[in-house]
Amino acid sequence: VQLMESGGGLVQPGGSLRLACAVSASPFSVYTIGWYRQVPGEQRELVADITGRGSRRYGDFVQGRFVIIRDGGTKTVYLQMNNLQPEDTAVYYCHGIQTVGVGADYWGQGTQVTVSS
Repeated sequence: VQLMESGGGLVQPGGSLRLACAVSASPFSVYTIGWYRQVPGEQRELVADITGRGSRRYGDFVQGRFVIIRDGGTKTVYLQMNNLQPEDTAVYYCHGIQTVGVGADYWGQGTQVTVSS
């Protein structure tokens, strides 16, 4: 199973970015896919995740600014991030976990998001 992130970069405060996570797993529907973020010296935290049935969770700090979208046809999960703030600066990781069987989980390599003027 491979998770390949893309879409990170530098954006000004108030700007938007869309991250994409291409998932090689099959069947795609049995994986909950999520985005986590981490800054140096701190624990990795949940940004958002989405189940195969479309149920979503968001971190408290999201406050309606981000949307997670799942495309079963292309096996891609997007994180649309709006109104980004400097405190959103972090490495963003895609995570996949099986919801059946042994519950194996996988991480992508991460993509840097920097919010700065």
